[in-house]
Order: sequence, then structure tokens, then C-alpha cells
Amino acid sequence: MTETCDERFEKMIKRLSDMDKHYKIDKLRSAYEYAAAMHEGQKRESGEPYITHPLAVATILVDLGMDTDAICAALLHDVVEDTDATYDDVKKRFGADVANLVDGVTKLDKIKLASKEEQQAENIRKIFLSMAKDIRVIIIKLADRLHNMRTLNFRSGIKRRDVSLETMSIFVPLANRLGIRQLKEELEDISFSYLDPFAYAEIEQLLEKSKKEREEFIESIKVRIKERLAADFPNATIEGRVKSAYGIYKKVYEQGKTFDEIYDKYAVRVIVDSVTDCYYVLGIMHDMFQPIPNRFKDYISTPKANMYQSLHTTVMGREGIPFEVQIRTWEMHHTAEFGIAAHWKYKEGRTGKYKFDERLNWVRQILDIQKESDDAEDIVRAIKNDLAPEDVFAMTPKGDVITLPQGATVIDFAYAIHTQVGHKMTGAKVDKKLVPFDYVIKTGEIVEIITSKDPAHGPKRDWLSICQTNEAKAKIRTWFKKERREENIEEGREELWRELKRNLIHISEEDLPELVAVDMKHHGCETVEDFYAAIGYGGVSLSKILPRLKEDYNKKFVQPERQEGAEFAPQTDRSPSGVIVDGIANCVVKLSQCCSPLPGDDIVGFITRGHGVSVHKKDCVNYLSQKDQEPDRWVAVRWAGQPAKNYYKVALDVVGYNRIGIFGDVLQSLSEARITTHEATARVLKNGNFMGSLTISVAGTAELDGVISRMKKISGVLSVERSAK
Repeated sequence: MTETCDERFEKMIKRLSDMDKHYKIDKLRSAYEYAAAMHEGQKRESGEPYITHPLAVATILVDLGMDTDAICAALLHDVVEDTDATYDDVKKRFGADVANLVDGVTKLDKIKLASKEEQQAENIRKIFLSMAKDIRVIIIKLADRLHNMRTLNFRSGIKRRDVSLETMSIFVPLANRLGIRQLKEELEDISFSYLDPFAYAEIEQLLEKSKKEREEFIESIKVRIKERLAADFPNATIEGRVKSAYGIYKKVYEQGKTFDEIYDKYAVRVIVDSVTDCYYVLGIMHDMFQPIPNRFKDYISTPKANMYQSLHTTVMGREGIPFEVQIRTWEMHHTAEFGIAAHWKYKEGRTGKYKFDERLNWVRQILDIQKESDDAEDIVRAIKNDLAPEDVFAMTPKGDVITLPQGATVIDFAYAIHTQVGHKMTGAKVDKKLVPFDYVIKTGEIVEIITSKDPAHGPKRDWLSICQTNEAKAKIRTWFKKERREENIEEGREELWRELKRNLIHISEEDLPELVAVDMKHHGCETVEDFYAAIGYGGVSLSKILPRLKEDYNKKFVQPERQEGAEFAPQTDRSPSGVIVDGIANCVVKLSQCCSPLPGDDIVGFITRGHGVSVHKKDCVNYLSQKDQEPDRWVAVRWAGQPAKNYYKVALDVVGYNRIGIFGDVLQSLSEARITTHEATARVLKNGNFMGSLTISVAGTAELDGVISRMKKISGVLSVERSAK
């Protein structure tokens, strides 16, 4: 029998009552009853009462050990957004603390993330501003996203993929940096199951196939370790685990390994009482089992950016199966499992707003970056790059540890030390050897930055394309913005006019302000010289604005001239399809499905009996086989000079090596390019290769060429070709 919402709530209350911590049960009950009343009659897409969602979010926060006000806010987090309740109503009933948490989460939901990249950036900016005021806001938001992911099967296929991509790009890195492992891994696995269902099913099948043997192996290792530690560490706790599906996928995809070659898919965790015990147990593990070279990591002496601490070593058992051993204290274990939430779960008497400590310096850094940068999308890049799950740890000659994302260069290292160290940098040494500016730092290296004493010395423009962290890029742009205005103006003027010419935008200097007015306003430029300067120091990306400039140019400056010209004298008709039939007015125009013509293709029309003109590509097999049989029925057609913003379906065949995840990479590349996918199927060919068949919508051949070029860069893709739908 299915539980009612009231029964689920009472079960949650019983759990809270049984805990050692003090919860305000009456306040929680009042919040639940108010939320249930306000959401009365509302349904989720699953058909369940809407109150099931906030109740599920609240239950997740109970698992994380969050406080009364956070759980109340979870129960109420949608009432201001989806009902007649207001902020003042919530504040009056439940206090300012709860109302501010609800308000913070509500603001995040008002603009959906998976829209345009720039809109997404503005919304993420709000996330960080809310986090700066109260970190509990993002913990509630992560719980909200987790329950939405758990019920994502009730959404459409395209929506599932878009939400999963957004979750993997934004919320997984946030959960990782907050150190909340259980949320991070579940969000990853659910997203992975929708982004690449074929690879997910294959890994799940492999794990299920070896389930019995795996459980027996882990249990035998636990027993052996327990027996060995019994005399010296009677209180030691031994746990076993299997790497998550997405964790295995990353190893396969990033390192090109097979399932059997992943050494740490099995792991045993040893939890002891002190740091000294950790290192003692490490010695015992290396005595019991054969350690695998270069597979030891000491995250106790050098914690991860999210303050994760543990000793990791990979060893080989007598069965010949490698496995990882993680050794940590109970406090480290609590931090590893619950991250920032451990402050509420394990620290008694915590009241009031959460204050920043060294664990949240990265929030301040990202807020500082967005103040320095004119580009709102820098905040998205900071999430995707600076908050990447894997970090590297390098040291200055004095022994200070600098934490950077994977792929960071010595330039990033210099700016991480101090802004002026970056500006004055003239070179770098790694382990006492000179290295180039694009040298990628590895964990454990000692990096020395060589600086100039010349007060006028500054960074180079090409550093923007070398450095990886958003922090370094923002500081370099800021230097050029302040110190090299005249140089920026000249550089920006040359770059803009060069790109305008390359894109066949022929415009006078007098008309330029009208063409770039929208972009000038967006970037806070009062004059064209300010706009030139912004281009020069990297605050304006021409590659992003040129498509819109071309569209506005054709609309404002080209089309009016053509309408005045005499070449449009013959009677023509502009159909919704974007095709003009010369000499025939008001006729129906249809694009043939046999060849799916797109704007940019050479086309010809065929006068059908009773169905208007059918448009074919000039290399269409139907046209080539019939053009001489009924020549009178073939007419000249052409694409309109400026067709409406139509989108046309086109079928593609993608062939590649049948590696795990290849189809997911193809679909992800389409999603990142904002291409709508109508159909997607995949199969294995007789020769063992993979073949994916896709139907997508594009505006024309130019956009299609870009999509095809993007796909061909995917590892393992051999060919991408148009096909008949």
C-alpha cells in the first residue's frame, strides 16, 4: 500500500525526534501544513500531489543533518514561486531566516538555467550571491535538483537531456566543491543515464554480472584487514564500496581503459581515531598487500579544495585483483560524506547564519572575478573550469601549497599567488628547470615564478589564450583595460574591421554605431572607442557577436537597398519555406523529403499536380533521373535573400568506433550547440563500428557545416554525412 504524504511526513518527524539534536517539531509541522494547503490541487508531471516534491527535498536535508530552518525552507521553497503566498507571508509565519532562505531558492528558479548561455550566466551569478549570504541556499537547491533528477523520467526526452547536461555542468561541480559526496555521485549517475543511456546500461550490466563475485571479494578483504588490525586498532571500522557508474565511465572515456583495467573500481575504507593511526595503518596495508607504484595519494597533508582528507593507496591482493584502500579519521569521514553540511550534522549548538571560513574562499574568488569582468559568461566558465572535480597541488619554493584545476599553467600559478606576481612574471621554473609559459602543472611540482623589477612591465595579450583559470584571465583583462587604453583601441579597431570585412559586412564608420549599438549597451560602452577598447583587452568576444551583427546588417543595411533595385521586378512569391519561385505568385512551396534541401544548397523546383512546387537539391537523385523526362515541369527557384528565421529538418548519419560513450558525446555536442534533436537512434554495424542516425533542425547549410565540423572533432567519429529522412 502506497504511503500518503502525511504518513511520509510523520515518518520524517519520528526520525528527527529520535536524533540527539534538538529540532523544533512544531515549527516543522506548521511549515508542512502550510505548504500542503498552499499547494492543494497542484500536481507534478508524475500525477502525484505537488507537496510530494517539497517533502522529498526536506527528507534529503534530514539525511544531510541540516537544521530546523533549512528543513522548513525546503518544505516551503516553492510556495512563493507557485502559489499566492508572498515573502512577507512566510516571514510573518516562520521568521526572517526561513523567509530569506525561501527567497534565495525562489530567485534561482525564476529564470530557468538551460536557456541562452548568457541568461544562464546571470542566473548562476544569483546562485553565488545567495551563497555569499547563506550557504544553506545552495544546499537546499542541490536537494531540490536531486529530487527533480530522481523523477526526470516523467519529462520529455529532449528536456531530460537538457536538464541532465545542466546538472552535470553546474550542479555536480558545486556539490563536489561543497564536498557533499552522496549528492554529487547520485546527480552524476542519473545525469549520465540520460546523457549516454547506452554506456550507462553497458556499465550497469558489467557491474550486475560480477555482483556476486565482487561482494565476496570485498567481504573477504574486509575480514582479512579486520583480523590484522584487531590487536592495535580494535575500534577501526572497515567499509567496502564499488566505484559509481559515472566514475567508471570517466576512467574508460578519459584514459581509454577497459573495464578490467580500472584499478580502483573496488575500494575498502578504513576509519580510525587519529591522524597518526592513519599513517600506521597505511604501513600495515603495504605490508599485507603489494602496493602498485605511483598509485599513492596523501590528501591528509594536502587536502583537496573542498577540504577532503584521506590517504589513498592502490594495492594488489593475492587474488590478483587490484583495489583501493582509503584511510581516514572519523572527522575526515564526516567531511568526505557530507562536506559543508557536516557543520550542521556533527557540530552541536550551531545557530544563526553560516559564516565563511577557508573552505568557502572560492565563493569569494568567483564573486570577485565577476566584478572584474565585463563578460557575464565568465561566471559559467568559472564553474566549469575552476570548480572541476580534479585539482592539482603544486608548491612555491617556500613550501606554500597552491591548488589549481587540472590543465592549469604556470601563468595561472603566478596569478594564484598574487595579482602583481602574475603581472610582473617574465618566466617560470618547475623543479628548478626553466619551462615555457604554456607548461601544464602537475601535482607535487615546485614552481618558482621569475618576475621583473620594471614597474611598467605587464602581461602579454596571448596569455589570455594560454591560461586556464577564470581568475587569471579576469586579472589580465583588467590590467589591459586600465593600463593600455590607447593600445586597446587600436588593437580592437583593427580586429573589428578585419572581421567585418571577412564576414562581408561592408559598412561605413558613420553607420557603425547603429550596427553595434546593442553590444555597446550590453558591455557598458558609451562611445565606439570604448567598444574598440573592450575588444582590444578581451572584454568583447567578436566570435559571439558576429552572427547577430551579420543578421542586423542584412536587415538594416542590405535588404532596403535590394528592395529599391530593379532586379526584383519579375513577379515572385516569398513563401513561409523561405523559397522564391520565379514568375509564379502565391503558389504552395514544399521542401522534398528525399533530399531535405537547406538554405545554401543549389535548388530547383518541380511543379506537382495539385500540390504546388516541390523543391529539390540539384544533386538529388530524383532530379537527376527525371530532369530530361519532363523538362517543362522543372522551374527556377532560389532561396530568399533574407528568409524568416525558419528551421529545417535534416537527417545525418554518424559513423565511428564503437567505444563506450560515443553516442552520448554526439548528443552532448548538439545540446551544447543549442541544436534541436527530433530523433536519435544507434546501432552496431557488421564491421563492429557504431552508426548513429539523427534528425535535427538547422537554419541552413552554414549552421549544418558547423554542426558536422563539431561532430567530426569527437574522439572516435569517422564520418558525418547527410542522408534522406
